[in-house]
Amino acid sequence: MDELLGPPREEGLVFIVSAPAGTGKTTLVQMLSKAFSFVIPSISYTTRRPRDGEKDGLDYFFITEEEFDKKIADGDFLEYVKLYDTYYGTSRQWVFEQTKRGRHVVLVIDTQGAMSLKGIIPAIYIFVRPPSFEVLRDRLSGRQTEPDAEVEKRLEWAKQELLLGGMYDYQIINDRLEVAYEVLKSIVIAECHKIR
Repeated sequence: MDELLGPPREEGLVFIVSAPAGTGKTTLVQMLSKAFSFVIPSISYTTRRPRDGEKDGLDYFFITEEEFDKKIADGDFLEYVKLYDTYYGTSRQWVFEQTKRGRHVVLVIDTQGAMSLKGIIPAIYIFVRPPSFEVLRDRLSGRQTEPDAEVEKRLEWAKQELLLGGMYDYQIINDRLEVAYEVLKSIVIAECHKIR
């Protein structure tokens, strides 16, 4: 499949994918990175506790708030955000090491983090929308990974995120996962062939 991305590049591209929680952004990016060996998802640092099945260094780098604060002070993050009382951050060094090797890095970050990078680094911005707010509510409640109060917090934040969707280069509606994936894949292939 890598041949669809064109000849190997000296420097990889950065894709930023945002969506409200429960929209399927992580699943879509995992599908993409399985299909293309040169496309890799960024692994964020976080202060939240691992969910069932999550592995340190694979899903996230799980660290304490003190360790996170030190990384902020040292300027280690390309972007970071406090969301739902939890910190998330993207390692500057890790992203640039990957792109220098010709890999395309996909940052799965919230809209706040994405907007902070606008004009700072060259990137392709992709926003994934749910088909409706009601569907999003059902998806978040259905996964049963957070208490109801946490789901309501995420839904309130989702309203703000949906308003920022128009600031992105592309929007994908994830009504059917297979269709949304084909659209995402098409965007990545097209961007890899774009004359810059």
